Amino acid sequence: MKLMILTRRSLLTGAICLLAGIAALSVSVTSVGKAVQTAAEPKVNPIYRVESSKKQVAISFDAAWGNEETPLLLDILDKYKVKATFFLVGDWVDKFPSDVKTIADKGHDIGNHSNTHPHMPQLSADMEQAEISACNDKIKKITGHSPTLFRPPYGDYNNTLVETVKSMGMYCVQWDVDSLDWKDPTPEQMTKTVLDKVTDGSIVLMHNGAKNTPAALPDIIKGIKDKGFEIVLIKDLIPEGDYYTDVQGELHLPDN
Repeated sequence: MKLMILTRRSLLTGAICLLAGIAALSVSVTSVGKAVQTAAEPKVNPIYRVESSKKQVAISFDAAWGNEETPLLLDILDKYKVKATFFLVGDWVDKFPSDVKTIADKGHDIGNHSNTHPHMPQLSADMEQAEISACNDKIKKITGHSPTLFRPPYGDYNNTLVETVKSMGMYCVQWDVDSLDWKDPTPEQMTKTVLDKVTDGSIVLMHNGAKNTPAALPDIIKGIKDKGFEIVLIKDLIPEGDYYTDVQGELHLPDN
């Protein structure tokens, strides 16, 4: 009789364990389903380059930290009659307001590179908007104009950021040609990197604080022009109206 009681208890315990296992499996499957659904959510890409039948290229500079090379870069751009887009961090604007005004006065466009240079996807949508708005306000106070372009710090973005930027009436812009000047290549290496990759609608990334960028810039400009490209501002490269970006971040106009 004692043996029989033990057996029933064992069966009862086994049944309870089995039910718990089924419940856990059900939760696990549900969780995996949500993860797959999230992963399968369509990715929203920023603008890396622009589909264009025109031979146009845009040059851009990110300014987040130092300022040593900025006057020389502006002199070179003046010499070759080229206008560029400068993406400025709000903290940089605070430190170098006279340079912000000079950049704008010389006819270059100023874009927003966030207020404090954080990893934007780590922020909520409200915090992302606050970062962008704070930088916009600082730039507008000096130049009288609010930026229409935003470039994520570190090139780091997610769907929320791209959609937040668009909801603010701005364009989220990356690049398709990285000069790699932040790695301190030689001017010759930097020039070759850019000229090998540049094509119709390209956006070139450089930095105002990289030590070899001023030495490479003249040959980059001449090389781009020798290839038959016109160098324009990013805002002039982007067509007005509705657009979409493909999986590689190329901007296209909707089919008529």
